[in-house]
Amino acid sequence: MTEEATDARQALTVTDLEAWVRRTAELVTEHAEELTDLDAAIGDADHGTNMKRGLTAAVDAVEAGDFAGADALLKKVGMTLVSTVGGASGPLYGTFFLRTGGALSGQDSIDAPALAAGLGAGIGGIAARGRATTGEKTMLDAWSPALEALRAHPGDLAAGVSAAVQAATEGREATKPMVATKGRASYLGERSVGHIDPGAASTVLLLTALDDVVAGRAL
Repeated sequence: MTEEATDARQALTVTDLEAWVRRTAELVTEHAEELTDLDAAIGDADHGTNMKRGLTAAVDAVEAGDFAGADALLKKVGMTLVSTVGGASGPLYGTFFLRTGGALSGQDSIDAPALAAGLGAGIGGIAARGRATTGEKTMLDAWSPALEALRAHPGDLAAGVSAAVQAATEGREATKPMVATKGRASYLGERSVGHIDPGAASTVLLLTALDDVVAGRAL
């Protein structure tokens, strides 16, 4: 058994969720220019900047707070993102964390089925807020297959999250040939073909950060 496998978590605590927020901020900061470049092709050229600002604020809020449960922490992250991330991403990611937190209310230890239920609620919030579904060149094209992959591993959190990252990555790449029908990218019509959706790209970073925490690579 490898050291990574030994360190892998089969349930998440509030401390782990705090680490997830910090690791997400690190990855988004590292890839902010890339996200902005993707957005420049089909959007407002601000996705990387906005996400970096919002997640930096979310880390500050998490570190300044004392959270008794996952719901309180994730709701704080959601409210912070709504108030600090500009564009469409703030309300979408904010809603995601708010709904995920609500679904995890009262849970101190989050195993694979609980995480799937939480993320499912969050993804449902994104779909409702954005009035979108899969196949429309949005972040849902990464989130939806990721959720299916996680649900396929109800007894193994580490395997489920790892599979979710792979599925989200494939979903991100699948947005490239799609025609955008939602958001600013939809104004381009056929000209949106050939470009990866920036929201799908940032979704992969969120899940990669979660995978790092579950695998014991991020504290």
